[in-house]
Amino acid sequence: MDRARRADRVRAASGDRAQLSLPVVEAAVGVAFLLAVAASFGLALPAPGTAEAQLDAYAADAGTVLTEEPPRHVGDTRLGEVSRSPAAFERERGALRDRVRRILGDNLLFRVETPHGAVGFERPNGVATGRASVATAGGEVVLWVWYA
Repeated sequence: MDRARRADRVRAASGDRAQLSLPVVEAAVGVAFLLAVAASFGLALPAPGTAEAQLDAYAADAGTVLTEEPPRHVGDTRLGEVSRSPAAFERERGALRDRVRRILGDNLLFRVETPHGAVGFERPNGVATGRASVATAGGEVVLWVWYA
């Protein structure tokens, strides 16, 4: 009889142990996954280099506009004219500065560097800048753009 009682106790003890049902386990895993996804949105991730890419696009667009414009006096394009000689650059310096300012708008600062001089603002250190270069008969013209 001792054996029978002992077997009953073992069966009762093993039947008393609770087992988690599969839907409860799946729900717990799902909640943990959702919390992990939500936490990843809250982390301070470094921003991709979108500022530089956008500024490069502004500089390239300004360069394209200037290469498509006819010269004011002599040359094949406006940029070709200002890169032709030091005298042509000095003559067209103010008009080039005003034209680039109108192309880019008020929220951007710029610098245009030609083989004979530069117009615009001094490039600051430590800020995102965009760059585009245009080859002309008189040499390379480089446009730098950054946010004001």
